[in-house]
Amino acid sequence: MKKLLSSIVAMSLICAPLANACTAINVKAKDGTVIAGRTMEWPLDMKWTLVAQPQGSPVLISAPDFLNLPSKKLSTKYAFAGIYPAVLEGSPAILEGQNEVGLGLSGNFLPGFTEYQKITPQDKEYVSIINFGTLVLGMFSTVKELKAELPKYKVWYNPSEIKGSPTPPWLHFVLTDRSGDSMIVEFVKGQMVIHDNVTNVLTNAPTYDWHINNIRNYLSLTNTATPSVVVNGSNVTEIGQGGGLIGLSADYTPPGRFVRAVYLSQFAYQPNESADAAQLMAHLLNNVDIPKGVSRSKAGNEVVSDYTQWVNLKDLKNNRMKIANYSSRTNYIEIDLNQVFTSGKSMAWAVDQLPYPNNDITSQLLK
Repeated sequence: MKKLLSSIVAMSLICAPLANACTAINVKAKDGTVIAGRTMEWPLDMKWTLVAQPQGSPVLISAPDFLNLPSKKLSTKYAFAGIYPAVLEGSPAILEGQNEVGLGLSGNFLPGFTEYQKITPQDKEYVSIINFGTLVLGMFSTVKELKAELPKYKVWYNPSEIKGSPTPPWLHFVLTDRSGDSMIVEFVKGQMVIHDNVTNVLTNAPTYDWHINNIRNYLSLTNTATPSVVVNGSNVTEIGQGGGLIGLSADYTPPGRFVRAVYLSQFAYQPNESADAAQLMAHLLNNVDIPKGVSRSKAGNEVVSDYTQWVNLKDLKNNRMKIANYSSRTNYIEIDLNQVFTSGKSMAWAVDQLPYPNNDITSQLLK
C-alpha cells in the first residue's frame, strides 16, 4: 500500500505543472433531448480548433512504425464536428465532438493511471490514441455498437510518433448517444476498460470506478434540508436554504468536481426540452468553471494556472452545438450542425476566433 501511494503521489507531482481539470456532464430532458456538455481546462495555449469533417473523410488505422504492420485508411461513415489541439503535429487528435447520427465524445485527462495497449505482430485491428476520436465519431452511431466493436481494437501510444504536445496524451473518454446511453472508456494496466456511465459525469484522475466508490462518502447530502429543530424547548430554524448540501465539495480537484457535478445534476429539476436542457447544462458547468489564477501548480520557479479555456454543449438529438471561450464565458455561440454536415465540406475555425456575440445593447436602449 505504501508503494502504491508513493507512486500515485510521485505521478501527481510530475503531472502538476500541466494539470488538466475537465468536467463532462450529460443531461436528458423530458422530451428525450440529450445535452452532453463539457469544460476544457488547461494552463497553456493549445490552439484549440473546431473542425467539420464530411462523410468519406479518411481515418488512419495503423500500428507503431517500428512493428512494420500494415496500415489502412478507412472512409468515415458519418460526418462529424470536433475540437482538437492544433499544437499537435499530424492528424487532428479529436478530444471533443459529435457526429451526424447523434454520438458525442469528450476526452478528459487521466494522468498517473493511463497505460495504453501493447501492439503485437499478431494483432489485426489497432489505432493510435491520436486517431481514436476520429475513429469513434466517423465510424460509429450508438453506444451499443461501440460496446460491441471497440474492444476489437487495440489503442496505442508511442512518444516518438506524437510531436508538439507538452504532455503525453493520457486520456479517458465519455461516449454518449442521442438516446442517453453513455459509457466510459479507459486504458488501465495495458487493457481497455469500459464502464457504464451510471452517474452521467466524468472528470479526471483517478479512474471511473474509484469515483463511483467515492460517491458513497456523500450519501447524506440532500436538496431538502431540515427546516428546524427543537433545542432545550426552543425552536431553532434554518438561516437559509441549502443546508442539506453542507459537506458538498467546493474544490477543483477531480474528485471534488465529480461529486459536485453528480449531486447538482441529480438534484436539479429535469428540463422539459432542448432549450431548457442547454440552460441547465450551462448552470451546472458554471459550478466547475475555473477562473484564471485560482487553481495553480508550481514546479521549481514555474507557476501555471488551469483555467476554463472553452465550454461546449452538444445537443445530440437536434445536431446543434454551443461554444463559449474564456473571454466570452457567458455568451455562447450556436451552430446548426445539420447545415454544416449537408454542405459536404471540410472546414476548420480557431475556437478563440469564433464570432462570439457582443451583448452591449446600450445604444439600442437609448434610441
